[in-house]
Amino acid sequence: MMKLGNDSVKSKFDDISNKIDALIALCQTLRSENQDLRVQIKRLESDLEEKNQTEERFSEKEAFIQSKIDALLTKLDSFTGSEDTRSKA
Repeated sequence: MMKLGNDSVKSKFDDISNKIDALIALCQTLRSENQDLRVQIKRLESDLEEKNQTEERFSEKEAFIQSKIDALLTKLDSFTGSEDTRSKA
C-alpha cells in the first residue's frame, strides 16, 4: 500500500518536473523572440530615421527648385512687362 502512495507522489513530481521543463523551454523561446524583436525594432527605427532624412532633403530640394522657378517667373514677367511697355511706345 505504501508503495502505491510513493508512486503517486513520484508521478506528481514527474508531472511538475515536466511542466517546469516546458516553462523553461517557453521562457528560452520567448527570450530569443524578444531579442529578435529588439533587433528588428532597432533596424526599423534606423530605416525610419533614414526615410525622415531623405524626405527632409527632398523637401529642401523642392523648396530650392520652387524658389528658382519663382525667380525665373518674376524675371520673365519683368521681361514681358518691359516688352509691353516698348511695344506701346
